This record gives sequence, C-alpha cells and structure tokens, in this order.
Amino acid sequence: MVTHMKTTIDIADSVLESAKATASREGTTLRALVEEGLRTVLGKRRAKGTRFQLRDASFKGRGVQPGVDLGNWESVARATYEGRGG
Repeated sequence: MVTHMKTTIDIADSVLESAKATASREGTTLRALVEEGLRTVLGKRRAKGTRFQLRDASFKGRGVQPGVDLGNWESVARATYEGRGG
C-alpha cells in the first residue's frame, strides 16, 4: 500500500520553471519528476554511505588558546570578546 503526504517546499523560480518544462516535455507530472529526483539522490547517498560532515572552520589552525578553559563559559566568552568592546 502506497501512502502519500502533502508537503510544501520552497524551490527557486528558475528551477521550478525548468522542472515544469521538463515534466511537460516528457509527458509526466511535476510530482513524478520531483519524486524521481529525490529517489535518485537518496539512493546515491545511501550507496555511498555519505554522512554529513562539518567542514573544518578553524582559524589558522591554532586551536584553543592558552588560558581558555572550555569547561568555563565565562572564560570562553571573555576570550571571544576580548578587545572587541564586549
């Protein structure tokens, strides 16, 4: 038994126009095209075992500076705003 759920998504106008044109040209529905696209992407990610990985956003790779105790929020906040008028 197949069930369906209605949902709302925001899609860029240019992407939506292209998708509608493709669906019309191929004699299918926008819904079918979107479902096919999602299945394709999800299948590829499942096959790769792809997981979200946060990029390394450290600054100049210097890590935690001396005198900053990560277990003490006041120490972290003081170091964060030091010299910035905070």
